[in-house]
Amino acid sequence: MLNSIGGWLTDPAHWTGPNGIPQRILEHLIYSGISLLIAALIAIPLGVMVGHSGRAKWTVSLANSLRAVPSLGLLFAVALWLGPKIASSLAYVIPSVIVLVLLAVPPILSGTYAGIQGVDPAARDAAKGMGMRGSEVLRKVELPCSLPLLLSGVRSATLQVIATATIAASISLGGLGRYLIDGLSVSDYAEMASGAILVAALALVMDGLLSLVQRTAVSPGLTGKFRNTGDNLPVVTTTARGDASEPASPTDRADDQREALV
Repeated sequence: MLNSIGGWLTDPAHWTGPNGIPQRILEHLIYSGISLLIAALIAIPLGVMVGHSGRAKWTVSLANSLRAVPSLGLLFAVALWLGPKIASSLAYVIPSVIVLVLLAVPPILSGTYAGIQGVDPAARDAAKGMGMRGSEVLRKVELPCSLPLLLSGVRSATLQVIATATIAASISLGGLGRYLIDGLSVSDYAEMASGAILVAALALVMDGLLSLVQRTAVSPGLTGKFRNTGDNLPVVTTTARGDASEPASPTDRADDQREALV
């Protein structure tokens, strides 16, 4: 089986033409990217509004309830309802994108809301004490502090969309899912397994790229990478008159600790 998969992936015929691997990857990225962009335009402003104002928290609960809906069942339901109403080649693309958006909104919305809501109240109070208005507190304090959770939600949504876009090939959508559906129809298990490997590889690559974006965008102070524990701070001794002298050497510090124990 491994030899069959290797042979299928290395066959030059599978890397050219409209059904080639590069074209299928491009289609998969286009559908996934459009869906994620629409979901982000909906979920991030809504999550910021709910987290900042504390109102309409039911929207987060409602969005999270969508996670319980089976992806394949929702995909077929929307395609059967909306597909016949679209008289063009987009009859299967639009329903698929709608379903992918519905699946991507909950993790992005939850991450954004949790990030804004979890900002330290002391940071908000300090910003207001400096004379910042509500919009300035949101832009300069809450949004930067919420980036770790916000981007984690985007990463989770990306993985879910890439995986669900695969099964969307069952309603004639393009992308890498075509290898699984077409391979199943002719019992070509090497094609199916190769398609699954390509989907997994694409998901891992995208998650790695988003991880790099998260490391670049998030302030090091929020990650705790440069947290100072105080272990390397110099110890200042005092004379009998209470005047500060030079920092004590490591030997003097050890002697003082032994004397304290005695």
